[in-house]
Amino acid sequence: MVSALTPSRHRQPPPRVHPPHPGTLRWQWSRFDALAPADLYAALALRQRVFVLEQGCVFVDADGADERAFHLLGRQAAPGSPATAPLIAYLRLVDPGVKFAEPSIGRVITAPEARGRGLGRVLMREGLAAAARRYPGRAVRIAAQQRLEGFYASLGFVIASAPYTENFSPPDSTS
Repeated sequence: MVSALTPSRHRQPPPRVHPPHPGTLRWQWSRFDALAPADLYAALALRQRVFVLEQGCVFVDADGADERAFHLLGRQAAPGSPATAPLIAYLRLVDPGVKFAEPSIGRVITAPEARGRGLGRVLMREGLAAAARRYPGRAVRIAAQQRLEGFYASLGFVIASAPYTENFSPPDSTS
C-alpha cells in the first residue's frame, strides 16, 4: 500500500545531513536518452534487486515514466576511482503531468550494503534540490510505501491520500 504525499506548507526545514564519508559519493543526473547503457542497466538492476527481490513488490517496473524523467545515480567512489564504481543510490524525478500534475520523485533506493549511513536522506535532498531548480515554485508529489511515511514526513511531506494499491500495469504499447 502506498499513499500520495506532498510537502507540508508549514514545515521546519529538516536538519542538514551529510554522508558520513565525505568525498565517497559521486552524483550523476541524466535524462533517459542520455543514460549510458551501463548506467541504465545498473539502475534497473538495483531497482529489481531492492523492490522485487528484497521487498517482494511484484510489479511492472517499466511503467513508461522513465523516458520522461531525470535519473539520479549515486555511486560509491573514492578520488581517482573508475567510472564503474558501484551504484548505491538512485531515484528518478518525473516530469509534471506524467504520474501526477506536479513533478514527482520515485523509485528512491539505497543499496542494502549502503544503508544505515543517512544516504536515503542525502539522496532525497539531492532530488528535492534538483526539483526546486528545474521546476521553481512547484510542489513535489510522491507515492510512498506506508512503512516509509515517517521518513518522508521527516523531509516535510504530509499524507495527501488514503492508502491505495499502486496501479502497476505496463504502459500501453499500441500508442
